Amino acid sequence: MVNARLSAIGMSVPEKVIPNSYFESLIDTTEEWILSRTGIKTRYHAAPDEFTSDLCVRAVQDLVVQFPEVSLEDVDMILVATTSPDQPMPSMACRVQHRLSLSHAGALDIYAACAGFSYGIVMAKGLIAGGVHKKILVIGAETLSKVTDFTDRTSCMLFGDGAGAVLIEADKTGNIGGCITGASGEGGPDLYISGFAESIDGQPLKMNRCIVQNGRKVFKWAVTKVAEQMPLLAAANGITLADIDWFVPHSANLRIIEALSNETGVPMEKVLESIVDFGNTSSASIPIALYNGIKSGKVKRGDKIMIFGFGGGLAYAGTVITW
Repeated sequence: MVNARLSAIGMSVPEKVIPNSYFESLIDTTEEWILSRTGIKTRYHAAPDEFTSDLCVRAVQDLVVQFPEVSLEDVDMILVATTSPDQPMPSMACRVQHRLSLSHAGALDIYAACAGFSYGIVMAKGLIAGGVHKKILVIGAETLSKVTDFTDRTSCMLFGDGAGAVLIEADKTGNIGGCITGASGEGGPDLYISGFAESIDGQPLKMNRCIVQNGRKVFKWAVTKVAEQMPLLAAANGITLADIDWFVPHSANLRIIEALSNETGVPMEKVLESIVDFGNTSSASIPIALYNGIKSGKVKRGDKIMIFGFGGGLAYAGTVITW
């Protein structure tokens, strides 16, 4: 069987930094309240004429800058995970394919919310193992500020915009290990962006085309489900959680990450997060956290990294990468 290697990574965020104080004039809140409840200090918001495809393209361009030894000329598939595309059609992957002149690449979007990037890694590994493709770009990108309800004081301060891109290549040894995927589809009404249907499973939706979530239920589900699945993912890779050098969960809220640390025994010192400086960037949160861990020198060659995405669907996916 052909193995898959994650060989390069890049990221992009808009220029506009949004501090917590920004929300004090919009809703009944304070900078200190936001920090204490979420752990977030800043996030980035796209300009009115800046969209998800723009961030995708810049993340891939940064990947080439950071890893000049790689070539994109023979990329044969592009997978983009997003819940905030420029428009429903064409796909963001097709826009990236065109704008980067990757004329030999297939293109597909993944709609798995905050688990999207992790699902992309799983899919890329499978496509390479099956011999269908040899070099795949996996991108997680969002402009959540465009689908945020800024009157919702329970969630509007959470979301940020950004993108992360990785290159996955066919390789004899590979560095992407065993994977896990799953879903709790009954949780659909707890985290959604409205579209055509006015209800899910008979439950009426708020038809504002913005992110709506039941924070308490999603928090409880995330901690319970991820803590349950992490040891299983480790076992699928022939290791225990103690063998993990770095844990990179979806950065939804620092308090969720702290709860996961308490539940699983994985110390916060081994966690890579992007929530503090970038907010909740959904499908982009894991690659942004991993990128900064690598660029800072924290992540060393040979380190075992468990990534685990979870969110709308409710869906989850994870794998272990040996950098």
